[in-house]
Amino acid sequence: MWEKISKSIGDLLLSLQPNRVRETVHGANLDVQWGSCHVCLEGSRLCVCDHSIKRSKVVENGTGIEHHVEANGSFAHAVLNMIGMLIGLGQLSTPYALENGGWASAFLLIGLGIICAYTSHLLGKCLDKDPKSRSYADIGQHAFGTKGKVLAITFIYMEIFMALVSYTISLHDNLSTVLSGLQIKVPWAKLSTSQLLTIMAVLVALPSLWLRNLSSISFLSSGGIVMSLLIFVSVACTAIFGGVKPNHRIPALHLHKIPTISGLYIFGFAGHIVFPDLYTAMKDPSKYTKVSVVSFTLVTALYTALAFMGATFFGAEVNPQITLSMPKHLIVTKIALWATVLTPMTKYALEFAPFAIQLEHKLPDSMSSRAKMITRGSVGSCLLLLILVLALSVPYFEYVLSLTGSLVSVGICITFPCVFYIKICWGQISKPAMVLNLSLIAFGSLLGVFGTISSSKLLVQSLRRAHSA
Repeated sequence: MWEKISKSIGDLLLSLQPNRVRETVHGANLDVQWGSCHVCLEGSRLCVCDHSIKRSKVVENGTGIEHHVEANGSFAHAVLNMIGMLIGLGQLSTPYALENGGWASAFLLIGLGIICAYTSHLLGKCLDKDPKSRSYADIGQHAFGTKGKVLAITFIYMEIFMALVSYTISLHDNLSTVLSGLQIKVPWAKLSTSQLLTIMAVLVALPSLWLRNLSSISFLSSGGIVMSLLIFVSVACTAIFGGVKPNHRIPALHLHKIPTISGLYIFGFAGHIVFPDLYTAMKDPSKYTKVSVVSFTLVTALYTALAFMGATFFGAEVNPQITLSMPKHLIVTKIALWATVLTPMTKYALEFAPFAIQLEHKLPDSMSSRAKMITRGSVGSCLLLLILVLALSVPYFEYVLSLTGSLVSVGICITFPCVFYIKICWGQISKPAMVLNLSLIAFGSLLGVFGTISSSKLLVQSLRRAHSA
């Protein structure tokens, strides 16, 4: 009985493997394809490039189909795309995390950046061992068969779902700030103005889930890097134009808060689920490790600089989302707030695309195109409404984001790459490398367990306080 149930769940998860249309949980675009290639990452458009061609054979519905996989990504192109995959939602909370953890926690931030760069390198080593592997889930399958693939896909979808909840909470917080003077009341609904505004914003984005061809809106995902740089510049501008002085003293260390903020830090480096796509898009995959080193160095430097700027500008009053701490009268603040508001609304359809397309492929052939569209759109709409309900019920951005980082991202970014590498390359790993990887597995596991417990406790406490109030 349990074996049949387990097999059914496994088959369902395998059928929902992200394929062809992907986007990182941070919002940077990656590999949105409509019968194109793995190279045109930033434009999300049909490929018209002149690429070198590689051949690969995949199995779809039991039939072997030969595809032309084109790769011509340069080193600079790969660096820009990896940076775009990394920066995004996670950077909003780095000043808050530094202020709560103390300036010494910056060493944890930098250390996690180094570790994640190393585990990114390990994914490349795993791909070297099996040319047929083209995704994170494929690496899991190569290491542990179907169970490894199911585990990888489960964590991938958990991360996407929980990140979308965080995005919706961010939408709620920033939208209520942008439209702070607006008052909306519905007599029969006991909802605040901010909640009603969030519901309206999500309903505006809802029809996008019914689109079959997302190429018309996928260009919106290209704003990931622009938005992130805009937020960074906006924070810096508060010192120049806003009269905010960096005169707040950051505490040295709050050891008891480290488990919670570790989840916020690790979420900022959670792009590993799509790094295999970047690897296969490169014309010269041997440079992939250098791409990882350069990209993580730049992103870690950006996070660290933003964390210290925000913490010294706003001190203990810094908001979990740095955009909400900036002076409201500044033009740059309004731009940053609107960018943070609009970003989640463009993410829903793109994030749901892999699920929706695979769901449609699994529907009976006897169903008409219209019936398939209705089924796909209805399921997507129900999931989005569930995310909306969760976001409004648990409006605690920092704790939800920390829980996502500790419960899911630590496994995807640290633990799983090390485990996969040891299994795939067993017998070819030196003793120092083995010790290092086992240490990282232990470190990632402890960070995940203590971080999940800590963020869960704080989340429950916040909910109890809100309920009693």
